[in-house]
Formats: sequence, structure tokens, C-alpha cells
Amino acid sequence: MRITRRLIVTGAVFAACAATAVTVAQATGNPATATVTVADAEPGSAVEDFSYPNADKIKKERGIDLKRGDGHIMLVDCNNDGRLMTIWSRTVGQVCFRVTGDTGYLSLSIPKVYGVKADADHKANMTLITDGSKQNIALGKNETGSAGETSDPERRPHDLIEISTSK
Repeated sequence: MRITRRLIVTGAVFAACAATAVTVAQATGNPATATVTVADAEPGSAVEDFSYPNADKIKKERGIDLKRGDGHIMLVDCNNDGRLMTIWSRTVGQVCFRVTGDTGYLSLSIPKVYGVKADADHKANMTLITDGSKQNIALGKNETGSAGETSDPERRPHDLIEISTSK
């Protein structure tokens, strides 16, 4: 019973203080002293859009367009760690990803890809495009493969547009 009374009194005191602060702000015309209660503020979005963090900065600095993913395929520096997924591109050079979790998905654009390698713990499926046609590559764990121009009879440049991984 005492706890209930304390909660009611505390809530009433808080409401009175908030009302006083708003009244003072309105009376003085000074917005710096205004207090907005949580009920007055609009809630932020709770919907995840799966956009890649810092994608604009990465695109500007490295020429890699990272679009959307589930957060389990992350761009990292290539450091001769044989456990990383590796992509080779004529335009942006060697690009590496760390895969976390049992599965992963990333929509991206890396131009002129000619080689790919799955990481040591995951199988990888990659989709490349050129001139409206698609090339799908399936790699086993730690497997390296030709991609794009190196596996195309017409030697056309291909862009990597999608990666998915699984254990």
C-alpha cells in the first residue's frame, strides 16, 4: 500500500513540474526553457530498412555501392586472413567481407568483378550482371572461382549485385 501511494505522489509531482515548466516557457516566450513531455513528442520509426551503414561514405571513398543487407556480411579491410570472403575487381581492386551468423545477405554493386572466394565457414551464392544477362556463381566453403569476364565467353565486364551465404 505504501509503494502504491509513493508511486501516485511521485507521478503527481512529476506532472506538476512538467506543467510548470511549460507554463514558464510560454509566459517568458523563451523556447530554450521549454520542456516537451514524452507524450508530446512523436515516436521514432521502429521499422528497420536494412540499409548498409555509412554506404554513401564507402561509395565515395572506395567505389563500392553497398545497398541493403541483413547485417551478417560486413565490409572489412583485407588483411591476408584466409577466413574472409574476397572479391576481385578491375575497378576497385580486392574487396573483403566478414560473414557472421549462419546465413547472410547483401545487395551491392561492385563493378568489373573477375574473381570471387567464399570464406572458410560459409557457402556463397553470388549474382553478377552484364548487358541485361545474369551470371550466378555457387561456391563451397573456402572455394575460389572465376567470375564475370573470366568466365564469360564474350569476356564482358560484370558487376556483382548480390551475395547470400549459408553454413
